[in-house]
Order: sequence, then structure tokens, then C-alpha cells
Amino acid sequence: MSQADPTPHAQGLYPHGTANVLRLATAQALAGANAVVVYATGAIVGNTLAPSPALATMPLSVFVVGMAVCTIPAGAIARRHGRRAAFLAGTGCGVLVGLLSALAVILGSFWLFCAAMIPGGAYAAVVLSFRFAATDCVEPERRPRAMSAVMAGGVFAGVIGPQLVTLTMDVWPPHLFLATFLAQAAVAALSALVLAGVRLPMPTAAEAAGGRPLGIIVRQPRFITAALCGVVSYLLMNFIMTAAPLAMRLCGLSQEVSNLGLQWHVIAMYAPSFVTGRLVERFGASRIVFAGLGLIAASAVVGLGGIGVAHFWVSLILLGVGWNFGFLGASALVLECHRPEEKTQVQSLNDFIVFGTMAVGSFASGGLLAAFGWDSVLWVSFVPLAAAIAALAVTASSRAASAAV
Repeated sequence: MSQADPTPHAQGLYPHGTANVLRLATAQALAGANAVVVYATGAIVGNTLAPSPALATMPLSVFVVGMAVCTIPAGAIARRHGRRAAFLAGTGCGVLVGLLSALAVILGSFWLFCAAMIPGGAYAAVVLSFRFAATDCVEPERRPRAMSAVMAGGVFAGVIGPQLVTLTMDVWPPHLFLATFLAQAAVAALSALVLAGVRLPMPTAAEAAGGRPLGIIVRQPRFITAALCGVVSYLLMNFIMTAAPLAMRLCGLSQEVSNLGLQWHVIAMYAPSFVTGRLVERFGASRIVFAGLGLIAASAVVGLGGIGVAHFWVSLILLGVGWNFGFLGASALVLECHRPEEKTQVQSLNDFIVFGTMAVGSFASGGLLAAFGWDSVLWVSFVPLAAAIAALAVTASSRAASAAV
């Protein structure tokens, strides 16, 4: 290869690409396990400690609020000090959520448990930026594949998280889940060690400046559609998954059955990532998002079919695959909406919109489940699905018409 070769490898723009993607995928597995612990235990601990059953899922709602509130500050840290600084700040929050949750269980404090979910949400927000960080590591044509490779690390989170809960939940009687939360803190500390080895370039002066005003960027129909599809994919995944463990418990199913259902759900969320990037490259992001939204609809249909173990498990598996296609496809659409120097602020704004809307759905699912039952949670999901599908169809049609001119 000559010195005049303009490819990124010749210019040395991606010298640590493979190693970075591998570390990010490993950290995704460890950090994803933390989130699984929160979802597996949050509604149950909340139901035990809350002054009212309607507040059972409030800790999970606070967790999602923490995700939303911390996305933009995390993006600001990444823009000024580099992504690795944001990663390490996030893992510190991951350790904190485990320690505070353990203390809340010992004291029997519902409000302390809710407060513990704020740094937990901050950690989860930083973790979800791993997918965008992976796109900084490789050539533009390989970005969807790098993004899905990192998300594939979540497959291991789907095994580690539920097993962590199952193996530790009764270790420290009479405090259910106390040892689980301490183990969660240890896993976050291990994730910090992995992320310390990530080598990404420091932000340029252009990145620090931020590029065009956000108002111009967010008015793009492409960005509006990408954000809406990301919102609906994540909102409904969280909306249904938040209620599912408690719904299974209320239907007389055991905690072990619930843990396994959640395990298969998380595996289904991330296992398709081994091929999702290639599917996006071959068929386009919009078609993959369409497929994801359709699978989420199928999940609700299966859930409405009954309350047996198979109904819950198949519904959660379809929900996981649908989220993967919908969310990764929408993330790929976001990459088409900004210039290089605008990436961190646009990506963090997109995640703020996604997680901020999720918070509403997370809180609503608990009240809806308590007041009207599991079927109502599933029926409500069809409304945002219809809106996202319509927006995606209009945008695709508009782009096709523009291309034909």
C-alpha cells in the first residue's frame, strides 16, 4: 500500500479498531448484566418495599429517568474529554447503584432503593453509547457491523445477569437480593478495568464546537423518524419487560421461571446482533426497523393468547428480537443525520429523547398492570407501534420519490 493511498488504514485512523470493538463488546456483556439485575429485581423489591402496589415499578421508572437525564451530560463529557472518560464515570455509577441498592434492602427503604436507581440509569445511558463509540473505531462502510458486534456482547449479559440473580438472591437471608446487589457492584468494577484499555482519539476542536445548531438537525424528517422509531422500539420493550416479571409472579409463576424468561428475553435482544449489521448493510436500515416493529406487534399478540409459561417466554423472546432490529436499525438511521463533528451531541440528544419517553412508559406499565391487568399492557402497545410504522412509511416513500426525480 503506497503512502498516497487515501484509505483509513493507510492514514492510521483506526489503529486499534478490532481491539476497541472487542473491549466494548466485553464491557457490553458485563454492564448489560447490571441492567438485567435491575430489571429482574426492581419491580419485585419495589413491590415489597413500596407503600402502595401501584408504585411497584417506580424504581424502574427512576432508573429510566436516570438514563434520560444523564445522556446529555455523558455526551458533554465525551465531547470535551473523550469517550473513555465518560465510560469510566459511568462504571463508577454502576458500582454505586449496587452498593446503594444493598443498603436499601438492609434498611428496608423504598425511597433509598428508588434513589439508587438514578446512578444505575446513568450507567445504563453510558453503556448504550458503546454502540456509537464502535462506529468511531472502523471505516464508514463497516459501522453498522461494528455497532451490532458490540451489541452482541449483550448475549452474555442475558446469561450472566439472570444467573447472577438466581445464584445470589437467597445467599444473605433474610435480605432477599442483598448479595445480588453486592455482586452487581463487583461486575461494574470489572467492567471499568476492561474499558480502561479502550483507545479512542481525543475530541477535535470541531467536535468540541459541536457543528450546526441542534434545532436545524432535529427538524430533518430523517432524524424525526429515526428518533421516533428508536423511542417506540425501546419504549415498548421496556414497557412490556418492566411489567412481565411482576405479571408472571401475580399469575402464580415462580421466581426461577421469571428469571429464565428474562434470560431468554435478553439473549433474544442481543443474539441477532451477530447478523443485524449485515442485514442493515444488505437491506437498508428502514426495512430492518419495519421488521423489528412487526416482531414487537407479534410479541403482544402472543402475550394476549394466554398466561402460561410458554406465552410469557415466547412473547418476551419476540419482544427481544423486535427491539434488536428496531433499535439498531433506528441507530443506523441516526448516523445518517449528522456530520462527524456533530456526532456526540446528536447521538446523546437522540438517546435523551428515547430514554425520556421510556420513563413515561416504565412508570405507566406498573399502574396499568395493577389497575387493569397484563392484557391491558399489551393492548396499549399497538398505538405507538402504528405511529412509528406510519412515520417510517411516509419517510421511505418521500425518499423514494426524491430518488426518482
